[in-house]
Amino acid sequence: MCNSVDLAEGKSRGFDIDGVRLLAVRRGGQVYVYENQCPHRRVPLEWQPDQFLDDSASLIQCATHGALFLIENGECIAGPCEGKHLNVIAANEDAQGIWINLPAQA
Repeated sequence: MCNSVDLAEGKSRGFDIDGVRLLAVRRGGQVYVYENQCPHRRVPLEWQPDQFLDDSASLIQCATHGALFLIENGECIAGPCEGKHLNVIAANEDAQGIWINLPAQA
């Protein structure tokens, strides 16, 4: 869990839960959470700590090769992994904060 105030509108944030690297973005008041791993080369996406968005803050961008992903569903719309998706991580938000629901580890 993290506090809702720690993720401002139009911003992104990276964090680690139980060894799983994640990224979160708030857009239109909703929180979207993905595994912090590009489907192309399996590398982390951020440019610098907590910097996952392109210059317009409308797309998630991979720092390694510039692939662009829709914030709302993680689909790659440009770059070498076009048509692939970031791994969605279930999350919800309530008055206490943002809750992350990691999938069961095999």
